[in-house]
Amino acid sequence: MNNSSGSSFITPCREEDLPCLKASAQEAVPILAAGIPSMGIATLDPMHVDRVKTMQAGLLMDFRNTSVTGLKHCKVLMLKRHGPLTNLDLKCSVTMVGDYTLGGKLLIMPINGDGRYAIKIRDIVVKIQFHIGQKTRDGDQYWVVESWKHTSEVEKGVHFRFKNLFNGNQELSDAVHNFANSNWRDIFHEVAPPIVKAIVSKIVSESTKLFDKVPIKELVIE
Repeated sequence: MNNSSGSSFITPCREEDLPCLKASAQEAVPILAAGIPSMGIATLDPMHVDRVKTMQAGLLMDFRNTSVTGLKHCKVLMLKRHGPLTNLDLKCSVTMVGDYTLGGKLLIMPINGDGRYAIKIRDIVVKIQFHIGQKTRDGDQYWVVESWKHTSEVEKGVHFRFKNLFNGNQELSDAVHNFANSNWRDIFHEVAPPIVKAIVSKIVSESTKLFDKVPIKELVIE
């Protein structure tokens, strides 16, 4: 097969061949994570997230200059295509490091602080569903992502570390960390959705640039 578009790392599969789709997607993960400058695909590991600021459930959260590492080791659990819908399930472990400002209540605990943070997530399963259309360019058909949605669930655990909570009051800081790391699942549901969405958005927007450069005939076997 002549992969004129430079997509030689992609193994075309039949739509019904799930093992082939999964293996082909897995092969692409570290290549996409490293970035493909010729296709305009930015590096995803490390990924830079400029800012996520949100207020929810009485908690103001502002995460800045976040660096996300670990995405190149994501495991593809499933890739399935059915008509315009494509479902991709990934399992990843990532570390996020950056600057934070928090103020308000973390579930039942008052919290405020401003400084450096680190959040380690072990085995988060992200399920992404794409609605994909097609366009024709220069006689070739290309995929276009029209919309997408995602869900996420952490299987193993989340560890939080916020420096300079309560202006460096160690006792209050320890109490919040003990609470957060013991109740990581509830805290994750409270704190993480906006930042997880920002990460997934970047994965989707960068990796699907591939569809604009590689015609469908090089991605699937009809």
